[in-house]
Amino acid sequence: MAEPRRRRLPIRWLSLAETVGVLALVIAALGWWDTHRERTQQDRERAAAEQTRNAEARREAARSTFLLTGAVEGSGERIRLTSVHPDQVVQTQTLVFPAAIRREPVETTGNPRIEAGWFEDGLKATERDRAKSAGDERRVPVGIVTTYVEAGDMKTDRAIYVVVGHLKGRLLRGSKLELDGISLVRRGVAGDLPAAVDGVWTRQP
Repeated sequence: MAEPRRRRLPIRWLSLAETVGVLALVIAALGWWDTHRERTQQDRERAAAEQTRNAEARREAARSTFLLTGAVEGSGERIRLTSVHPDQVVQTQTLVFPAAIRREPVETTGNPRIEAGWFEDGLKATERDRAKSAGDERRVPVGIVTTYVEAGDMKTDRAIYVVVGHLKGRLLRGSKLELDGISLVRRGVAGDLPAAVDGVWTRQP
């Protein structure tokens, strides 16, 4: 038997109105994609600009941060203090030691420094120091209130540092405190600075 003929579906051409509608949809899709791509690019540019502003703000904050560094002078009898930023000029300083070592603060003007003689006797008189041997490391917290000039403005910094040194034995003359350097403990100390310094001293081993 002969196979029946398959009936062809009639071909239907789009009307002019339907063609215009399809083209409108294509144009709308292309316009949406172009707008979306432009908005994505703008978001990326805004994010990059924000990152640049944040990085610049961090660099500016780092430049304006006050931080002391110390250089040992002589045979360790003194540490000369300077700001890490040369445009910050130190005017005066008040140095506060633990009450168990020295009760009176030390005031300096135009000559920022820490001298071993300011607290050597008080340190050697403490029970904590007597339990150590000559040559063992000594760590003494000191609160430093610094007034300094930066870009023509007078500013104040309140921080706690640790003075590091050791006792060196001397024949027939007892031991001598020799300073090795300083390190930062805390910046921006508010409130009772002597109490904060005593707290650091008490918590040290």
